[in-house]
Amino acid sequence: MILLGLGANLPSPFGPPRQSLERALQLLDEIGIATIQCSPWYGAVAVPVSDQPDFVNGVVHIKTSISASGLMNILHDLEQQFGRISRALPESANAARPLDLDLLAYHTEIIADNGLTVPHPRMHLRAFVLAPLCDIAPDWLHPVLRRTARQLYQDLGQDTGVWRLQDG
Repeated sequence: MILLGLGANLPSPFGPPRQSLERALQLLDEIGIATIQCSPWYGAVAVPVSDQPDFVNGVVHIKTSISASGLMNILHDLEQQFGRISRALPESANAARPLDLDLLAYHTEIIADNGLTVPHPRMHLRAFVLAPLCDIAPDWLHPVLRRTARQLYQDLGQDTGVWRLQDG
Protein backbone atom coordinates (compact mmCIF):
# COMPACT_ATOMS: atom_id res chain seq x y z
CA MET A 1 0.00 0.00 0.00
CA ILE A 2 1.39 3.39 -1.01
CA LEU A 3 0.06 6.22 1.16
CA LEU A 4 0.33 9.96 0.66
CA GLY A 5 -0.48 12.70 3.14
CA LEU A 6 -1.93 15.89 1.70
CA GLY A 7 -2.25 19.27 3.37
CA ALA A 8 -2.68 22.97 2.66
CA ASN A 9 -3.49 26.10 4.61
CA LEU A 10 -2.95 28.83 2.02
CA PRO A 11 -4.64 29.38 -1.33
CA SER A 12 -2.77 28.35 -4.46
CA PRO A 13 -3.19 29.33 -8.12
CA PHE A 14 -5.80 26.55 -8.16
CA GLY A 15 -7.98 28.01 -5.40
CA PRO A 16 -8.48 27.68 -1.64
CA PRO A 17 -6.80 24.81 0.24
CA ARG A 18 -9.45 22.12 -0.22
CA GLN A 19 -9.81 22.88 -3.93
CA SER A 20 -6.01 22.84 -4.28
CA LEU A 21 -5.80 19.38 -2.69
CA GLU A 22 -8.47 18.04 -5.03
CA ARG A 23 -6.65 19.55 -8.02
CA ALA A 24 -3.37 17.98 -6.90
CA LEU A 25 -5.05 14.57 -6.90
CA GLN A 26 -6.35 15.22 -10.43
CA LEU A 27 -2.88 16.18 -11.63
CA LEU A 28 -1.36 13.05 -10.08
CA ASP A 29 -4.00 10.96 -11.84
CA GLU A 30 -3.23 12.68 -15.15
CA ILE A 31 0.40 11.53 -14.93
CA GLY A 32 -0.56 7.95 -14.11
CA ILE A 33 -0.57 7.96 -10.30
CA ALA A 34 -3.98 6.44 -9.65
CA THR A 35 -6.05 7.20 -6.56
CA ILE A 36 -7.36 3.97 -5.05
CA GLN A 37 -9.06 5.59 -2.06
CA CYS A 38 -9.11 9.08 -0.58
CA SER A 39 -10.02 9.85 3.01
CA PRO A 40 -12.52 12.52 3.93
CA TRP A 41 -10.94 15.95 4.40
CA TYR A 42 -10.02 17.06 7.90
CA GLY A 43 -9.38 20.44 9.45
CA ALA A 44 -6.34 20.72 11.70
CA VAL A 45 -4.54 23.37 13.70
CA ALA A 46 -0.98 24.11 12.58
CA VAL A 47 1.77 21.99 14.14
CA PRO A 48 3.53 23.42 16.02
CA VAL A 49 0.68 25.66 17.18
CA SER A 50 0.99 29.15 15.69
CA ASP A 51 -1.11 31.97 14.29
CA GLN A 52 -1.24 30.29 10.87
CA PRO A 53 -4.60 29.46 9.31
CA ASP A 54 -5.96 25.98 9.98
CA PHE A 55 -4.93 23.24 7.56
CA VAL A 56 -7.04 20.99 5.39
CA ASN A 57 -5.57 17.48 5.43
CA GLY A 58 -6.26 14.06 4.00
CA VAL A 59 -4.64 10.74 3.19
CA VAL A 60 -4.79 8.94 -0.10
CA HIS A 61 -3.98 5.37 -1.09
CA ILE A 62 -2.40 5.41 -4.54
CA LYS A 63 -1.16 2.96 -7.14
CA THR A 64 1.98 3.57 -9.17
CA SER A 65 5.00 1.69 -10.48
CA ILE A 66 7.21 4.73 -9.85
CA SER A 67 9.94 4.19 -7.25
CA ALA A 68 9.69 5.87 -3.86
CA SER A 69 12.44 8.37 -4.73
CA GLY A 70 10.92 9.07 -8.14
CA LEU A 71 7.54 9.61 -6.50
CA MET A 72 9.05 12.06 -4.00
CA ASN A 73 10.55 14.06 -6.86
CA ILE A 74 7.14 14.27 -8.52
CA LEU A 75 5.50 15.33 -5.25
CA HIS A 76 8.09 18.08 -4.69
CA ASP A 77 7.69 19.33 -8.27
CA LEU A 78 3.93 19.46 -7.80
CA GLU A 79 4.29 21.39 -4.54
CA GLN A 80 6.36 24.00 -6.36
CA GLN A 81 3.73 24.30 -9.13
CA PHE A 82 1.26 25.19 -6.39
CA GLY A 83 3.58 27.89 -5.01
CA ARG A 84 5.31 26.15 -2.12
CA ILE A 85 8.60 27.63 -0.98
CA SER A 86 11.44 25.17 -1.45
CA ARG A 87 11.67 22.53 1.28
CA ALA A 88 15.44 23.12 1.32
CA LEU A 89 15.06 26.58 2.85
CA PRO A 90 15.15 26.59 6.68
CA GLU A 91 12.22 29.03 6.92
CA SER A 92 9.95 26.59 5.05
CA ALA A 93 10.03 23.88 7.76
CA ASN A 94 6.87 24.94 9.59
CA ALA A 95 5.66 27.68 7.25
CA ALA A 96 2.12 28.02 5.97
CA ARG A 97 1.85 26.42 2.55
CA PRO A 98 -0.43 26.14 -0.47
CA LEU A 99 0.38 22.41 -0.85
CA ASP A 100 2.19 19.82 1.24
CA LEU A 101 2.55 16.29 -0.12
CA ASP A 102 4.24 13.62 1.99
CA LEU A 103 5.06 10.03 1.15
CA LEU A 104 3.79 8.31 4.28
CA ALA A 105 4.34 4.67 3.31
CA TYR A 106 5.62 2.79 0.30
CA HIS A 107 4.28 -0.73 0.66
CA THR A 108 6.11 -2.28 3.64
CA GLU A 109 9.47 -0.79 2.67
CA ILE A 110 11.70 0.89 5.21
CA ILE A 111 13.83 3.51 3.46
CA ALA A 112 16.45 5.90 4.84
CA ASP A 113 18.41 7.11 1.84
CA ASN A 114 19.40 10.49 0.34
CA GLY A 115 17.04 12.50 2.53
CA LEU A 116 14.10 10.14 1.95
CA THR A 117 12.70 8.42 5.03
CA VAL A 118 9.80 5.99 4.66
CA PRO A 119 7.61 5.43 6.51
CA HIS A 120 7.32 9.13 7.25
CA PRO A 121 9.32 9.66 10.45
CA ARG A 122 6.67 11.73 12.27
CA MET A 123 3.43 10.28 10.94
CA HIS A 124 2.78 8.34 14.15
CA LEU A 125 2.77 11.64 16.08
CA ARG A 126 0.35 13.50 13.81
CA ALA A 127 -3.37 13.27 14.33
CA PHE A 128 -3.92 15.09 11.03
CA VAL A 129 -2.35 12.06 9.33
CA LEU A 130 -3.68 9.27 11.53
CA ALA A 131 -7.35 10.36 11.69
CA PRO A 132 -7.82 10.31 7.89
CA LEU A 133 -5.63 7.20 7.60
CA CYS A 134 -7.98 5.42 10.00
CA ASP A 135 -10.86 6.22 7.65
CA ILE A 136 -9.29 4.34 4.74
CA ALA A 137 -6.93 1.81 6.35
CA PRO A 138 -7.42 1.47 10.13
CA ASP A 139 -5.59 -1.87 10.14
CA TRP A 140 -2.57 -0.62 8.16
CA LEU A 141 0.50 -1.80 10.08
CA HIS A 142 3.40 0.61 10.57
CA PRO A 143 6.39 -1.45 9.37
CA VAL A 144 8.76 -0.07 12.03
CA LEU A 145 6.53 0.43 15.07
CA ARG A 146 4.43 -2.71 14.37
CA ARG A 147 1.22 -0.94 15.42
CA THR A 148 -1.89 -0.32 13.36
CA ALA A 149 -3.07 3.11 12.30
CA ARG A 150 -5.96 2.76 14.76
CA GLN A 151 -3.59 1.94 17.65
CA LEU A 152 -1.28 4.84 16.78
CA TYR A 153 -4.22 7.25 16.65
CA GLN A 154 -5.53 6.00 20.00
CA ASP A 155 -2.05 6.52 21.48
CA LEU A 156 -2.41 10.26 20.82
CA GLY A 157 -5.26 10.67 23.32
CA GLN A 158 -8.42 12.76 23.13
CA ASP A 159 -7.39 16.34 22.30
CA THR A 160 -5.99 15.89 18.79
CA GLY A 161 -6.73 19.27 17.21
CA VAL A 162 -8.35 17.67 14.13
CA TRP A 163 -11.95 17.53 12.97
CA ARG A 164 -13.68 16.03 9.96
CA LEU A 165 -14.87 18.63 7.46
CA GLN A 166 -18.32 18.53 5.93
CA ASP A 167 -18.61 17.33 2.32
CA GLY A 168 -18.94 20.00 -0.31
